[in-house]
Amino acid sequence: MSDNIMVRERPDVGSYEDIVAAAVRTTGMDDFGDGVHEEGLRVLTEDLSSPEAGLTPRGNYFQRSEVKSALVGVLLTQAQFAAHPEHRDVPIERPIFLMGLPRTGTTALHRYLHADPMSQGLEMWLTQYPQPRPPRDTWESDPIFNAMQQAFSAHHVESPEFMGIHYMDATTVEECWRLLRQTGKSNSYESLANLPRYTEWLKQQDWTDAYARHKENLQLVGLNDPEKRWILKNPSHMTALDALMTVYPDALIVYTHRDPVTCIASSCSLSAETTVGHSSTYVGGVIGHTQLDLWSRAFHAFHDARPKYDQSQFIDIAFKDLVTDPLGVTRRVYDQFGLDWTPEVQSAIEEIDQESKQGKAKPSHTYTLKDYGLTEDRVRAAFDR
Repeated sequence: MSDNIMVRERPDVGSYEDIVAAAVRTTGMDDFGDGVHEEGLRVLTEDLSSPEAGLTPRGNYFQRSEVKSALVGVLLTQAQFAAHPEHRDVPIERPIFLMGLPRTGTTALHRYLHADPMSQGLEMWLTQYPQPRPPRDTWESDPIFNAMQQAFSAHHVESPEFMGIHYMDATTVEECWRLLRQTGKSNSYESLANLPRYTEWLKQQDWTDAYARHKENLQLVGLNDPEKRWILKNPSHMTALDALMTVYPDALIVYTHRDPVTCIASSCSLSAETTVGHSSTYVGGVIGHTQLDLWSRAFHAFHDARPKYDQSQFIDIAFKDLVTDPLGVTRRVYDQFGLDWTPEVQSAIEEIDQESKQGKAKPSHTYTLKDYGLTEDRVRAAFDR
């Protein structure tokens, strides 16, 4: 879904208007809904074109495609909202949100909780192409699904290291930031480039409209599965707990803990690996500084907001417990929130556990804080409460 399939380089990112026109050409659609995305994506596009971003031709191509992908998401979603007005009546009750610093085990726990036959999550292809989730046995005959599967296969051949850090394909249940970015709000962008103006803009924002659209997307995707509980995860939910709880007052929050020194080193490594060759400025110490700032702010925002809410809606999970006893930890979540732990649930989760022990998705990569201009003391100080 790109203007330049073969040449993955561009001389510039292009203007916001230029990328909007490309999204309209790609989809054949022009209804952007209420336009709430425009302010953030415009600030972002201007920031991406600045000397601070320091993008290379390869970086221009990648970052333009990220902005365009958000705009395409808005267009496709608006068309689906119009085609399925009944989505607004779909109830979303006690959704489970996993959050915590990056690399704290949310991906693993997300997959365990999602294994329950009465759970649903956002599959990667449906975060990119929101629509009522079709029956699973029809996906392989869907041209968009197939195009995305091919793109992920190619990516894993080109970047085997990334697969070790974070394995993905179109069927994987994924993070829901792609829904939030439909309002121009996502701190995913800050993990891919040096964006001082966008970062400042985002700090000032109320995310309630982003979560309202997030909810409407869930109602749309889950239209055919209204009885299933949503299992969602994204570290950035820490940034906006008040907005999340405003839109989902009965949300159940699973908060994962791990030594921030490990989290930040790993987060920097993931950002560096994802953006290799993209920028002359978003390297080394700049990655370290911006990631530490981003995640320490999110951490403090979460802990400042949490005491306002009913603590029975929260559970804390230590990474080391998840590693040593994933089934026991999953069971603890069920017990805390009064969910049914049936023999069917247990066997489904045991099956995922067995898969994860053999899987190709096993993370293995090496990195140190020093690579990103950070020290353990500086990281610990940033997370000190």
